[in-house]
Amino acid sequence: MKHFNIAALAGDGIGPEVMREAIKVLRVTERKFGFALNITEAPVGWAGIDAAGKALPEATLALCKSSDSILFGSVGLPDRDPTIPKEERPERAALLRIRKEFGLFANLRPVKLPQALAHACPLAKERQGEGIDILVVRELTGGMYFGQPKKTDDLGAGVFRAIDTMVYTTPEIERIAHVAFQAARLRRKKLTSIDKANVLENGILWREVVTRVGKNYADVTLDHMFVDNGAMQLMLRPTQFDVMLCENMFGDILSDEAAALGGSLGMLPSASLGATNGGNTFGFYEPAGGTAPDIAGKNLANPIAQILSAALMLRHSFGLNEAAVAIESAVAKAINDGNRTGDIFSATESGAKRVGTHEMGDAITAAI
Repeated sequence: MKHFNIAALAGDGIGPEVMREAIKVLRVTERKFGFALNITEAPVGWAGIDAAGKALPEATLALCKSSDSILFGSVGLPDRDPTIPKEERPERAALLRIRKEFGLFANLRPVKLPQALAHACPLAKERQGEGIDILVVRELTGGMYFGQPKKTDDLGAGVFRAIDTMVYTTPEIERIAHVAFQAARLRRKKLTSIDKANVLENGILWREVVTRVGKNYADVTLDHMFVDNGAMQLMLRPTQFDVMLCENMFGDILSDEAAALGGSLGMLPSASLGATNGGNTFGFYEPAGGTAPDIAGKNLANPIAQILSAALMLRHSFGLNEAAVAIESAVAKAINDGNRTGDIFSATESGAKRVGTHEMGDAITAAI
């Protein structure tokens, strides 16, 4: 029997609620497919600050280092974040640090609109075509989020200057481009690379390197698109996209925009992957949405993004594709059976029933 160690970091807001449902689904899958998961929970974010004085406690980091993957919830509480220095806030001190610590350079965000949720998409049905199915591949450890210098200068007389530096090297672009092209080969063999080559030096280098890497993938059609046009095209004709390759900031923005096409941020999972070592890929798996503190503890949150993130973990880090497909199929069945959390519910939809976080998790586990 295969054994895997998982660090489960639920975090803040709705994180603990949706994490419980994901673990519940994993336990059912574990029994059905005959593998063993050692899941250890630990605090992170404001939960880490409250427990140990740091957004990423040393014990939590040590657990992550001894695990085969990290299943993550969400961190940050807007009401509390201003009470501590910006460098100590959860997004920087926990989330960005984990990405850098484990070299998680490739972020995969699949955006799919089930036909049963066509009503939840903000686009008219004629723009949805026969279904929206996009994979956003985002570079995660370079660009403006990590480039130096990064600082705020006091120029005096009440004037401040904020500096963020956008930096990419050829190897950083090459490795994320290979990930995107390889993903496109397993899908519809089309890759759209997003840049701002008409303005940014980074964009010029990005386009040159991606074009060169693309020559190794003659079976994949490559095109390039400026980021502003890419944002517009996602709304006008999203079905033209198969795989979208983006640098860090553009990928952050466009993948969240694309999430709306799937009905809700509560539907969007993500996988952040490092280098493959001995056939195993260390990964960090999280829902794309935030902590939503306004609905925390009310059994209102949509757990599907967290559950689908767990499915991505089984596939990419553990090689358990059959189990991952079972979870994804169970999510589809729960939706097709009419189960709807508040974010994807419409009173005008025939046969839909509004359910809570726990009930959605129960429907998915029952379908497995």
